[in-house]
Parts: sequence; C-alpha cells; structure tokens
Amino acid sequence: MDTFTAGLLQRSRATEADLLRARQEGDDFLIEVEEAELADLRRLAAEHGVEIGDRWSSQTE
Repeated sequence: MDTFTAGLLQRSRATEADLLRARQEGDDFLIEVEEAELADLRRLAAEHGVEIGDRWSSQTE
C-alpha cells in the first residue's frame, strides 16, 4: 500500500470516529462537518481508484 492510500484510509477512519462521536453527542453542526469531510475523502479516493468504503451513507442522525 502506498503512502497516499494509507493516508486516505487513516483520514477516513479518523473522520468516521469523529462522526460517530458527534452523533453520540448530538452535535448537529459537527455532524454536517464530518459528513462533508467524508464525502470529500470518498470523492478524492474515487478519483484515484482507492476504495475506502461507505460505512455512514445509510446512517441517520
């Protein structure tokens, strides 16, 4: 695995953890921020052929 891919995967995991925490705390603003960050990471990954998963797409607030 190259450094770029490893970095995307690490950022994705960290953002997912932050999103989970925001949902548990009921922080609507932070939920939106983290969801947007995940969307950006997914877009970037897709542009480079990296699969990072989509754990949160079916989750609700």
